[in-house]
Amino acid sequence: MPPLPRAFLDRPIAHRGFHDARLSRPENSRAAFEAAIAKGYGIELDLQLSRDGVAMVFHDYDLRRLTGQCGPLRQTDSSDLTTIPLLYGDEPIPTLADILSLVDGRAPLLIEIKDQDGAMGPDVGPLEDAAAAALAGYDGPVALMSFNPHSVARCADLLPDIPRGLTTCAFLQSDWPILPAATRERLAAIPDLENVGASFVSHDRKGLRSPRIAEIKRAGLPILCWTIRSPEEEADARSVADNVTFEGYDA
Repeated sequence: MPPLPRAFLDRPIAHRGFHDARLSRPENSRAAFEAAIAKGYGIELDLQLSRDGVAMVFHDYDLRRLTGQCGPLRQTDSSDLTTIPLLYGDEPIPTLADILSLVDGRAPLLIEIKDQDGAMGPDVGPLEDAAAAALAGYDGPVALMSFNPHSVARCADLLPDIPRGLTTCAFLQSDWPILPAATRERLAAIPDLENVGASFVSHDRKGLRSPRIAEIKRAGLPILCWTIRSPEEEADARSVADNVTFEGYDA
């Protein structure tokens, strides 16, 4: 498994870019990514799949919160998505290809592939394929991650030279109400690290002191965490984590 480069450990990682709606920098926007680059931060971003199979840089499954429009992103073609303006800014939803061209190696990119299966199961492939197509030939530091181990395994097949990790948490029923209890319990135990060739985890900050995270740390794998929202939370997280993904303040 390829190791996580030092670039992902030696600077804080801006969650969905260094976004600030008050400054017309929506999350997962070009403006937020340029602001992160200007501050010397790493960048975390999210991928969803358009109806016509393009990797879009967008967090939610539905368009409403971030654009004011109705409907799932997956039911809209990329040609239409790239004309829909993000709220609190003056730019549309970007594709992954757009952002790779914009960043051009100037910051490390931690890319989360959002689960498309709905059950954290094996029905994956189209979004991972689209991400791999966009990343072909990209020369900057990149790492891929997902809550869904099947997605990470697919990335291993498609992009074996790019570091990959698992996004992890306690998988509480209150946060994951659709997932069956058995699935939540299994994922919370993080049993898939070796199977998917993960070289890091990015864990919920609230569970950093779990025995399983301590075990992974002793094994020598980097521990990233999400989402830190104050200097005080950052100081606490860094007692365990090797790096933080942050938002809402200047790290």
